[in-house]
Order: sequence, then C-alpha cells, then structure tokens
Amino acid sequence: MNTSTAPAILLVGHPNVGKSVLFHRLTGAYVNVSNYPGTTVEVTQAPARFDASATLLDTPGVLALPSRSDDERATMRALLNEPSRCLVQVGDAKNLRRTLTLTALLAELGVPMVLALNMHDEAMARGVTVDIPALAEELAIPVLATVATGGEGMGELTSSIARAAVPDPLLHYDPLLEEDITTLAAAITAHAPHPGLAARGLAILFLGNDAEVDHWLRQHAGPAYAQLEALRHTARQRAEEDLPGLLARQRTEAADVLTTSVSQRAVRSSPLLAQRIGQAVVHPLWGIPILLGVLYAVYLFVGVFGATTLVGLLEEDLFDGILNPAVTDFVAAQIGNNWLSDLLVGQYGLWTMGMTYALALILPIVSTFFIAFGILEDSGYMPRLSVIANRIFARMGLNGRAVLPMVLGLGCVTMATLTTRILHSPRERLITIFLLALAIPCSAQLGVVLGMLGGVSFSALLVWALAMVGVLFLAGFLAARLVPGRRIPLVTELPPMRLPIAGNVLKKTTGRLKWYLIEVIPLFLIGTFLMYLLDRIGVLPAIIEAGEPLVSGWLGLPKEASAAFVMGFLRRDFGATGLFILADALSPVQAIVGMITITLFIPCFASLLMMVKERGLKTALAMLAIIIPFAFFIGGLFNIVLTALW
Repeated sequence: MNTSTAPAILLVGHPNVGKSVLFHRLTGAYVNVSNYPGTTVEVTQAPARFDASATLLDTPGVLALPSRSDDERATMRALLNEPSRCLVQVGDAKNLRRTLTLTALLAELGVPMVLALNMHDEAMARGVTVDIPALAEELAIPVLATVATGGEGMGELTSSIARAAVPDPLLHYDPLLEEDITTLAAAITAHAPHPGLAARGLAILFLGNDAEVDHWLRQHAGPAYAQLEALRHTARQRAEEDLPGLLARQRTEAADVLTTSVSQRAVRSSPLLAQRIGQAVVHPLWGIPILLGVLYAVYLFVGVFGATTLVGLLEEDLFDGILNPAVTDFVAAQIGNNWLSDLLVGQYGLWTMGMTYALALILPIVSTFFIAFGILEDSGYMPRLSVIANRIFARMGLNGRAVLPMVLGLGCVTMATLTTRILHSPRERLITIFLLALAIPCSAQLGVVLGMLGGVSFSALLVWALAMVGVLFLAGFLAARLVPGRRIPLVTELPPMRLPIAGNVLKKTTGRLKWYLIEVIPLFLIGTFLMYLLDRIGVLPAIIEAGEPLVSGWLGLPKEASAAFVMGFLRRDFGATGLFILADALSPVQAIVGMITITLFIPCFASLLMMVKERGLKTALAMLAIIIPFAFFIGGLFNIVLTALW
C-alpha cells in the first residue's frame, strides 16, 4: 500500500489488458508480466518516471465490480484506502463493450479518470475501430489509444494524467433504483462520508453486495450501519429481480449503447491466423495432440539440449575437467588436507558439491526451462490450458482456472501458492495448495527430472509424467469429496495468441535467473554444509543406515539415496540433484521410482512457509503429515509394479 502522503495514481482494469506492462513503462519497475490473467495478485507500487512526486499503484485485474474474488477485493481495498490523485483505467480496445461496463461503475466513484484503450494494434488487426474523440466527449475524460508492449501512446498517456477529469455518468438507472441509490447515498454522506470516493458510487457498490464496501461502511458508520442495511433491504424488496444482477444488467446495456455509437467492426471473410491457432489449441479434437506436441518440444529443449548438451559442457568439460581440479589443487596447496579443505572440496564440499550442483547441473537446466516457460507465457497458450483442463478438473471439484496456479507452480511452487488467491472460494484454494505441495515440481526440480530420466529414455520420462498426472487427479478426486463446498464454474480470460516478444521472454528469464542465483545458491551452500556437518559428526551415516529398510527395501533404491531425501527437506531440487548424482548407479526402474518419490516427497521450505501464511500452521502441518507417507507409499507401489513389468 502507498505509505506516502501524496495521492497515488491507480491503474485499474480487467485481467490481462496490459496494466502491468503499462506500469513498467511508466515506472521502470518490473513486475511479473505474462500473457494470461492472474499474474498480479497484490497491489504493487513504484514512483513514476514522468513525475518525481507521483506514485503509481498496479492493482489486480477485476473481472467485475462489485468485488467477489480475492484479487477483486484487493483492488477494491486499494480504491477505498489509497488517497487517489486519479484512476487510469486500462481497457481492451478489442472489447470496448466490456471495458465500458467497468467504466460505468468507476465513473460513479467521483475520482478523476483517464481511459487508456490498450492493445490498439490488435484491435485494428481485427477490424475494430473506435472513434476516440467521440468517446472522450461522451465520457468527458481523456481517452487515448496505447500499445503497451511497443511503448506506443506513452507520451500521450503521461500528459493525459495531468488532465484527468471526473467522468460524466454513463447511465441513469431506472427511476425506482435511482430513488434507492439517492436515499442510500444521502445516508452514507450523513454517517460515513468517504474522503475520496463519491457516496453515490459507494451506494451502488453496497447495493451490489460488495464485501469490501460493506466492511468499510461497518467500520465507519458505527451504529448507523443498521440504517444503511435497512435501506439496502428495502431496495431488495422493491426490486423486481436480483438487485446486484439488475444493476449489472443496466450498466451492460448502457455500455452496449455507447459501444455501438463510437465503434465499428469490419466484416471479415475469415479469422486472423492468430485467432485460428487460438481456436485450434482448445479444440476438443486437436487440443490434446497440440498439447502433447508442446510438451514434447519442451522435453527436447530442456531435457535433451539443456540437461544433456549444456550440462555436459559445464559439468564434464568445465567443472570436472578444469575448475574442480584447479580449485582442489589450490586448496591443498594453501590449506593442506584437513577438515577445512574437506569442507571446501571434499565429498560434501561447498565448491565440489554445492557450487558444482548449483552452477554446472541445475543452472543450465533451469535456464532452458525458464526460456521455454517464458515463450509459452508470452504466446497466450497458458490460459488455454485452463479450457482444455476444465472438464477433467471438474472431477476434482475445481474448474480449469485452477490450472493457472499449477502451471505457475512449474516455475515456482512458492509463488504459485500465493497466486491461488485468484481462485474464487476457500475450498478451491485449499485443494489447489495441497495439490501444488504434493505433485507439482518446481522449475529447478522439473529440470533435474527431465535431465535424469531423459537420459534414461523417453519412456522413463513418460512413466514419471503419467505417475504425476495420475497422483494429481487421484488426490484431487479424493480431496473434492472430503473437502466440503461446491465447485465454481469456469470464468477466465482468453487473451489473443501472439508471437512471443523476445524482449519479454528475455526479461522474465533474466529476472528468474537472478532469483535463482540470489536465493537458491545460498540454500544449496547451506544444504551442502548441513550434509558435511551431519557426515562429520556421524549422523548422516546413521540416517542412511536407519532409512535402509524403507529406501532399500520398500523403494528398492541404493541406501545412499537416503541422503537425497535428507537434502530434500531443504529444497526439492537439491534432493532431486542428489539422486541425479547417483544416476550411473541406478537402474531405469530405480531412477523412475526415485524421481517419483522425491517429486511427491515434500515441498521446499519456502513453499512450506507460504502454505503457513496462506492456510495457517495447523493446515500446513496436516498437509505434510499426509504428503510424506503418501510419497513413500506411491514410490513403493511403483517399485513393485515396474520391477514386475519392466
């Protein structure tokens, strides 16, 4: 939230209309920008480039107001609690009707506004033209066209902010509703006036059952809240249909009328290539083969090129061939053979294990994965996965929207746990967080899996993938029946398919690699030091010995694999790397069983802390109590089956 006293400029709009890209253009601050909704789940702030005294706030996308989901509530809280200099509504030029439906409500709040119709280039390509001067005259505010990804219209936008104006109302509701709104607005003005928002706008949101406005009025109206509630009850009784639905319908009708008067759509004989591709990837027949082709391409790039070619160059040629012998010789010459040299270059040495694992094994794998993931993000393919998965996810009591946090989990389970806030009910968030912790490998671990099993055979990787999908849906199916509540139907954005922008992919890859180098490498070094310490005091051999009946007997792995599970308590990918090092000593069955078990075994420590933050300590510990024994149970079953069949 804005901690300064100066009023802020708030960017608001629907999901995936380019708010975060505009935010970056106007501030220079980078937030995770993707071609799918749900990327922004919290309010982000930064000083403006064009005005040293101005602060910009990037809010989560809102499907509609009054607010229903957590991201919509976060935006509503920002509107209620942040001193606002003006609003910049970022709209989709291709879908003016939807944009103006939100404008109709924002106009009632009495805050100076600017309307930026973004993705103007894509609208033109689809034959959509908007009479911007006419729209600006109708609304009595600055309206302009922008292309945030190309930086077009940024100068006009910054100058328009200085000319922001309170918009004219887009509509008057029917006489009965207008009477109720006027009466309620007068009561709000008398008992709980807002310093920045018009009482009329608050009244409309309150009548629409906005939870955040309701909470704000409860806090500020005091005993008079009962009077406000009574007026809302009276309005409900007088309405001929559901009151929030009636308000929304009349706003939509007004947006329809204005859209028709200021825009035109050219008649085209056939859809654009991007539209045809977008339709094909969600087609009931072609969608699945396309998905399998995409996954196979990712396997070739990450599992073969990254984990075989690049790892071979770095680990075998650079580290094992040049760096490690040189560092070992240097340490021996300077320190001699003692505990310190063992700590630096021994079996569990900070350099020979920690840095070699992090830089020679994991870095090339996660780099290629981040590039592949960035391309899929920027192309618009990710949200289409939610459509493909919707029918299957229904059996888990979820809708396809839940696939977005799960896909994000392939990048980082910790951040994906945070983005479960885009889901519409606590039940959906609980189930999705549990599935993320259980069966979704993060990018670093997934890269190790692709590298190790890809080196065994494609069929080995396929068995692992089918096992993860099977466990995911089995656990989700059971959770859907054990966790009370109902499934929310799918409502999500389908942004246009587009060629990935190299600059966006590079920026996201660089940001994620920076995160890896800053946050993950220190954890690898800490984990290596703990392994060294446990080995030095004799605890590690004892753990390996104690775990032998379970690891060697039930899972059928070498007893040394126990050390990988110890490392897995710190980070999933660290544990997976421990198995990767043993790859030459493992049979194909052992490699598959080991990777299945370590993937299911335990979320990383950072993810565990995020689970505690989102769901509470008791729930997080309960999840761990289920996940750890379940991982070994499933691993043992696969050991029995694969040993019999392989």
